[in-house]
Amino acid sequence: MDPKQIPLRDLHLPEAVSWWPLAPGWWFLIALALVALGYLLHRYLRHRSQGAARRHALRQLDVLTVEFEQHGDAVAFSSNLSELLRRTMLAYAPRRDVAGLTGDEWLRWLDRDLDRPRFQGETGRKLLELPYRRPGDDLSALDLVDVVAAVRQRLATPVGGRR
Repeated sequence: MDPKQIPLRDLHLPEAVSWWPLAPGWWFLIALALVALGYLLHRYLRHRSQGAARRHALRQLDVLTVEFEQHGDAVAFSSNLSELLRRTMLAYAPRRDVAGLTGDEWLRWLDRDLDRPRFQGETGRKLLELPYRRPGDDLSALDLVDVVAAVRQRLATPVGGRR
């Protein structure tokens, strides 16, 4: 028999395996990745919202400092510093822990979680006494440099070690 007469055909390879539709294992991995991404996004947003009061307070401190440099009223500036500090600490900690504190108790509370005490010395006395001076009193700006530095550190440091 003539080999050209035999009814043989070329080899037919099967079609390549398509990537679609995905196998169930891939669907599981995609779902797992989406859940992990959602969890990480939730954690990030929660972390970011916890620092919102801190960022806002530090921006407000910068605004108050610029206003003080323009008008030079140390009594109004120290009053605004004290108010900003109190409002921010109320955002950081439970109201029952902060709202009723005054005088030395307030200064001790402000020093908690700081690397070194800033408010229990002369700086704290200035923070307590300057807002109650007469508006026309002559106070040098150097008297407030250490107060502003202490307030900035307190605003930047979370209460209770939360970051």
